Amino acid sequence: MTKLIRNRIVLLVTFVVIAAALFFIDRNGIHIGYFTEAKEGSVAMFLGVLAAIAALYEAGVLFVIISVYFRKGATSEVGMLAALMRAVAMLVGIVVLIQFFGKLTTSAAALAGFAGMLMGWSLQAPVSGIAAWVLVSVKRPFRVGDRIMLPAWGLIGDVLKIDMMYTTLNQVGGTVASEEAAGRNILIPNAMLFTNVVINYTPQQMAAFVLDEVVIRITYNSNWELAEKILMNAANEVTGDIMQQTGQKPYIRADMYDYGVYMRLRYMTSAVDRPRIVYEITRKVFSEFQKYPDVDFAIPFIFSHRTGMRTGAWYLDQHRETDTMEVALEKVKDPSGVADLPQNAEQIKGLAEKIAELGLLQPIVVEQLPDGDYRVVAGHLRLAACKSLGWKVVPAIIKTPGSK
Repeated sequence: MTKLIRNRIVLLVTFVVIAAALFFIDRNGIHIGYFTEAKEGSVAMFLGVLAAIAALYEAGVLFVIISVYFRKGATSEVGMLAALMRAVAMLVGIVVLIQFFGKLTTSAAALAGFAGMLMGWSLQAPVSGIAAWVLVSVKRPFRVGDRIMLPAWGLIGDVLKIDMMYTTLNQVGGTVASEEAAGRNILIPNAMLFTNVVINYTPQQMAAFVLDEVVIRITYNSNWELAEKILMNAANEVTGDIMQQTGQKPYIRADMYDYGVYMRLRYMTSAVDRPRIVYEITRKVFSEFQKYPDVDFAIPFIFSHRTGMRTGAWYLDQHRETDTMEVALEKVKDPSGVADLPQNAEQIKGLAEKIAELGLLQPIVVEQLPDGDYRVVAGHLRLAACKSLGWKVVPAIIKTPGSK
């Protein structure tokens, strides 16, 4: 950047010197030539004016370079503004040339009509943009800091700036499949605001809340009340501060589908922090479901009728006399007292360490009692080890009546 500044200073000084020299020549009667037979408009004066225009152009570019340098802008901005100033300088040079030929008045009349038509056509969008800017500034359907959506264009973004011609958005989503700011700026021509629907997510910036839902699918044989309690507890924990501000509590709606029940947890959430809140609720629900054997997620696992028939036949063959499932530890009774013997304490401790590392490789064996509880038949020490680890459920083979 410093080299670029130095080069521009050299060019600026060069054009200033050339312009001064040509003006000096013209003022002292050293005439190189004239543009008309009446000896009006000397060539030296014309070249001096062109050099002065070039010097002004270089001064403008130098100002842009220094401005970009100090505000740490992109170098590409220099080229964009320099191209604009170069076009203006060339236009001024053509006007000066016409003036020196004495044809400016005649040419101006011819160009005026064409320029008027061209300007009228080209300024339609800018005029609409300025009108939209005035309307947005007065009515304020959205403000800087709001999150808006343009459905027709599939765009969501946080408003960063509202200028005379453009509204700048920090895109939400786009590079990620979530409603989170991606850090990518989008320029929306203000003229678009006249012809498109704009949805404001945050009409009240200080309390920008919207209704949201997390959908959990549970199996038909899940404990409905327990599943509902888990969902409500998760929402209350995560959105407690929002509940205080809005005064609205979470609630649940449900409907059935082929493989289970949709439990729809609905709650008020922050319009700009929705993805994090969804994550926190989902994580808590998933963690709680792992603790209880009588609530489970429903998934469509059979992909064809024949596969289902083969799988069902194999299952019945393997579990004709016994069934394996997760049983709540609090329901498993051990009246034998084997685990309470002092000589088994070290063995139970060693088993607990292995189970914590590898898991329970061999389920315990239980039989169901008339009151719904279970009595351990085999695996007394394994049962004690699982209890010492704080497990809530344990894999168990349930003996059915008549099995050996």
